[in-house]
Amino acid sequence: MTQIIDGKAISAQIKEELKEKVAGWKEQGVEITLAVIQVGEDPASSVYVRNKKNACAYIGIRSLAYELPEATTEEELISLIGELNGREDVNGILVQLPLPEHIGEEKVLNAIAPEKDVDGFHPQNVGALCIGKPGFVSCTPAGIIQLLKRSGIEIAGKECVVVGRSNIVGKPMALLLLRENGTVTVAHSKTADLKAVTGRADILIVAVGKPRMITAEYVKEGAVVIDVGIHRNEQNKLCGDVDYESVAEKCSAITPVPGGVGPMTIAMLMNNCVESAAMRQM
Repeated sequence: MTQIIDGKAISAQIKEELKEKVAGWKEQGVEITLAVIQVGEDPASSVYVRNKKNACAYIGIRSLAYELPEATTEEELISLIGELNGREDVNGILVQLPLPEHIGEEKVLNAIAPEKDVDGFHPQNVGALCIGKPGFVSCTPAGIIQLLKRSGIEIAGKECVVVGRSNIVGKPMALLLLRENGTVTVAHSKTADLKAVTGRADILIVAVGKPRMITAEYVKEGAVVIDVGIHRNEQNKLCGDVDYESVAEKCSAITPVPGGVGPMTIAMLMNNCVESAAMRQM
């Protein structure tokens, strides 16, 4: 029987744990605050920002919302980030992506102080992950590690294949699996004979950005399959990078879309906010 890895249930469990920690910090007179900046009115971004605010409210984290017009300049945005970097009462700063075309994403993300970079995108935090030093870890890969651990899936010694090499998911995912003593291969659009590579994976993590690309013939019998993708199919229903129906029959465990990896991203963002309070006290 294939195990369906329930990201909603696991993220709810993490949020309950964080709620207790936040209450503990409040007893010590520490209020945790997340500043969320959105430029423009992209509908998907507005949904994500609302979900983040709701998660903050549930856990007990104070959220500050900065909803800036589309015409905001790069200089104005970086100036606001500089102001928030200097504020003692702000623990974390999150800039919702994507940004309007006239604003340089890399320049903006690099302007966030590393100790307030709860998204884990700053080069200093990425470098810390590479060499095993403390720092914030990108939320989606961190959430996937929690999905595996809390579902009783052993990573150490396993053949792990990550399909996708983005800075937000693929690369940090590979580093986190290495940290957990997995044997890691990163596959991508230039990989020769992708089916042969994915077909030897005990743990297959797919973040390729193509709807239902990974079918049963890419998957080893009994593998664990984690689907990071999210798309709308021809019927306007949500689907992932994995062809769920065919793969679910072959693997030992799989994440659904929706309800798999998605809820974990926000849970780990909240976790990073709570960690920021602990780091500040060190």
